[in-house]
Amino acid sequence: MIENQTKQPINRSSVIIVANRGPVTFARNANGELSYRRGTGGLVTALSGLIGKVDATWISYAISKEDIEWNEGQIPITDDDGIISLKFIAADESAYEGYYNTIANPLLWFLQHSMWNVPYAPVIDQETWKAWDEGYVAINKLFAQAIIQQIATAPQPALVMLQDYHLYLVAQHLRSQIPPRNRPTITHFTHIPWPGPEYWGVLPPAMRHSILDGLCAADVLGFQTNADALNLLRTCQTYLPQASVNYKHQRVWYRNHSTYARSFPISIDVQSLSKLSQSQEVQNYQSEIKDMVSGCQLVLRIDRIEPSKNIVRGFQAFGEMLDLYPEHRGKVSFLALLVPSRLDVEEYQAYLDALMAAAGQINAQYGTHQWEPIRVLVGENYSRALAALKYYDVLLVNSIADGMNLVAKEGPILNQRDGVLILSERTGAQEQLKSGAIVISPCDIYATAEAMHQALVMDPDQRHELAERLRWLVSREDIRDWFSKQMQVVEDLNLYP
Repeated sequence: MIENQTKQPINRSSVIIVANRGPVTFARNANGELSYRRGTGGLVTALSGLIGKVDATWISYAISKEDIEWNEGQIPITDDDGIISLKFIAADESAYEGYYNTIANPLLWFLQHSMWNVPYAPVIDQETWKAWDEGYVAINKLFAQAIIQQIATAPQPALVMLQDYHLYLVAQHLRSQIPPRNRPTITHFTHIPWPGPEYWGVLPPAMRHSILDGLCAADVLGFQTNADALNLLRTCQTYLPQASVNYKHQRVWYRNHSTYARSFPISIDVQSLSKLSQSQEVQNYQSEIKDMVSGCQLVLRIDRIEPSKNIVRGFQAFGEMLDLYPEHRGKVSFLALLVPSRLDVEEYQAYLDALMAAAGQINAQYGTHQWEPIRVLVGENYSRALAALKYYDVLLVNSIADGMNLVAKEGPILNQRDGVLILSERTGAQEQLKSGAIVISPCDIYATAEAMHQALVMDPDQRHELAERLRWLVSREDIRDWFSKQMQVVEDLNLYP
């Protein structure tokens, strides 16, 4: 049977966003009533521009018991009361534990960030396979069932937008269970890096095949960078022998179906970020940051605490700079604002211990009673982070691997000192921002130290030129461009249902 390829504009389709986390979190207020807090993530921001133009539904996993209790309904998601339908799904706790805390994190996360020490890890044993079968596979099927139910009630043809590494198997379940004439258009955006086929060889063939089989059931696969999209094509060519890969058209032909790989670099909401940075809370933290720096130049990093962020090497590079260029001692402070992340995972807790030890060693070697070289603040405080971004002289983003890294985009928009961005070549942001940054190899501590020194002594005119270039690069493609470009590709390829 020939599939319906009738082209239709986005405002005549029902958009179904599918992600592990929802746009809001439910809890009980002081009166015991259900209330919710809206998320600040990029998906929420991107979708806000569409509310009122499309019939939009968001399907996600229920994280709290209040989410389960609320279950489904409509909520306002924009400042002007734009409405979105929200539906939670849930399974038993052990299934979610296997799906999220064994397979998604750390197995897939570590793999896609090239973080496994392969001679020792991962160890894929019977418990891992149980987590795969009874957790990851089962919950992907649960998501697919919820989507199928939603499609059945949708008043218009459906456009399903799957998000990230938690949901790699969903598209194939949809494709196998929905008759061709009723199938929705399916996109899948992967927010984290996609490594080359060599690293995907870490996974057992059955897992790897299921993931690629699932992704190639989508119509459009979105990635943060061109390199990620190319790596997907290479991975399919290596591990899907039945697939035909066309690099010129960035297309995989598999199971009598075309899947297109494209890059859609995600960004920030420039206007909302600028407005938020003027809030009274952010202004209060500005005074704290100034007192903390105490007249020194400021090297800043803002990260979640996880090995892929390469925090330890960043501290070591700062120590090496103080050794190579002693004139900076007492005149430069390194402030690290770090957000706890997955500390129940052994590797993450060990990394927190390692980075604190690295900072302590440098402070003991170079610090004085008047000057602490590295100051580490652990905790989630977005207002303080925005305040700090206004005053850095150097912003260090030296990740081992990063899907995008939005701090690298937030910094240039907010900074008031023509601060210099030092950017790892392994971040997704590097593909867009390299002409306005100093690009380093994440493992090269010496080059990172030299880059810090270069940034700190750079001529003011050159600093200003780089800062202006970064502001322009970020401002010309904000978060709404990320969403609209995906819609444009669907339209250009004539993929509307």
